Amino acid sequence: MSINITGNADPKEAQAYVEYLENKYNRKLDSLDINIDGEYADLNYKFEHVPFERIRRITGYLVGTMDHWNDAKTAEERDRVKHSLGQSDDMEHIS
Repeated sequence: MSINITGNADPKEAQAYVEYLENKYNRKLDSLDINIDGEYADLNYKFEHVPFERIRRITGYLVGTMDHWNDAKTAEERDRVKHSLGQSDDMEHIS
């Protein structure tokens, strides 16, 4: 994490800002720019990237991946009827 301080601020004050922001948003900071102007502190911060995992509903379960499924549950997913939203190619088009 990088901290850039402009103005008159000691490292303890900067660390207090880091702790405040990380606790408030429950995320880790990537960078923090502190601009001290008299009694005011302007904080510009950026959080670390949070990886996103897609969650799907498969056979009644909300899952991200099927890595931990046993063979029976994997077979159930493989054999299920998958419905599509689009029109199938073998249907006649009506003019």
